[in-house]
Amino acid sequence: MKQRMIMALVLLTACLLAEGKKKVEKQELWPNGEPIAEWFRDTTKVKLADLGRQYVLTDYGVRQGTTDIQTAAIQAVIDRAANEGGGVVVVPKGTFFSGSLFFRQGTHLHLQEGAVLKGSERVHDFEIRETRIEGQTCKYFVALINADGLDGFTITGQGTIDGNGLNYWEEFWIRRKWNPQCTNKDAQRPRLTYVSNCKNVTIQDVRLINSPFWTNHVYRSDHVRYIDLYIYSSTEDIKGPSTDAIDIDVCHDVVVRGCYMNVNDDAVVLKGGKGTFADKALENGPCYNILIEGCEYGKVHGCLTLGSESIHDWNVILRRCRVGAATRVLWLKMRPDTPQHYEYVTVDKMEGKCNTFIVCKPWTQFYQKEEREDMPLSQCNNITLSNIHMDCTTFFDVAGSDKYALKDFTFENIDVTDKAKIKAFSENPIENLQLKNVTINGTQTDK
Repeated sequence: MKQRMIMALVLLTACLLAEGKKKVEKQELWPNGEPIAEWFRDTTKVKLADLGRQYVLTDYGVRQGTTDIQTAAIQAVIDRAANEGGGVVVVPKGTFFSGSLFFRQGTHLHLQEGAVLKGSERVHDFEIRETRIEGQTCKYFVALINADGLDGFTITGQGTIDGNGLNYWEEFWIRRKWNPQCTNKDAQRPRLTYVSNCKNVTIQDVRLINSPFWTNHVYRSDHVRYIDLYIYSSTEDIKGPSTDAIDIDVCHDVVVRGCYMNVNDDAVVLKGGKGTFADKALENGPCYNILIEGCEYGKVHGCLTLGSESIHDWNVILRRCRVGAATRVLWLKMRPDTPQHYEYVTVDKMEGKCNTFIVCKPWTQFYQKEEREDMPLSQCNNITLSNIHMDCTTFFDVAGSDKYALKDFTFENIDVTDKAKIKAFSENPIENLQLKNVTINGTQTDK
């Protein structure tokens, strides 16, 4: 009997050790070697039933089927829900026009199938407040949906948030004809959603379309999830200028999963400030622990863009995505007027078509250099591209500069077509470039 007990204990110990080994093997790591928290693996979606009392707009006098702007009536429902202990504001089937809305602690937004929350085509229906725009804090028009300082805010449902951007787009291009240096601040337009100073935010399932300006902007927030979204703006005829899909600005612990993105600018963009003294401003800062996975890209300027307003970004993963017609997959914008550091970025398991896969070179649109004696040298390091199967016009477009240093880039398990006249890697400004099992146009190019 004693021998049997000993054998049983040995077997149990072996099983526990094996299970522990499996758990260790399953532990995923960020590019810098730190463990990826379990939160990033949680694919559970928010359930409407868990959000509390439901406040259906039409039960409180909000009208649909009219172009009359319903901002005040909808805001009253949001405020009522907050004052009564919280709950979910439900947009039922139909079209409801609104200007800027502000959600309170404990309130959420749910759009039923067939529901459309549509932004006003007149900018005066959007409040001007101190906000964050293009890497700076200033007074500007707020978004259609605004959430500031909230814990647990959600947007859910099968409905649509439509920015009604056509008139804004037309005005922008008219201004650009008159003044080729016209900026986004000159042609004032609201964003679609703006989440700031928040945590534990989920935006899932909804359609986010036709934003006048950036589609989703999140600032100084953490543990934010964008899940299974359809994000679209026009990329043909009258294009939607600067309608970035998701702008992540001074944030950490952010997931973008299962989203479709087709916009007339970059898809997922990391931001954190711009200007010669950007690293000194308290409102600026880094982006880190960013995971983008399982997404599909239609037409976009960049699948993942670091810049144009970035200071320090690290632990960024883009993986397991399908690319339809991207101008670039990974775009590292290097501003000569801003101290920048991009490091520990991994792009893995990508397939599809693009114009250029990786671009890293000076980016000088609308930049303003100031004098600074202690200006840091910008740099990119520990950039890894692996398991890539793509049809490219140009695979590698990387240029050196005396304003930044490039080092420790790894290309591994690459199989791409490349129509560029200049052979990839023939002009190499990267210190310690590693090529492992790299095949371009059927030819091995390792060195």
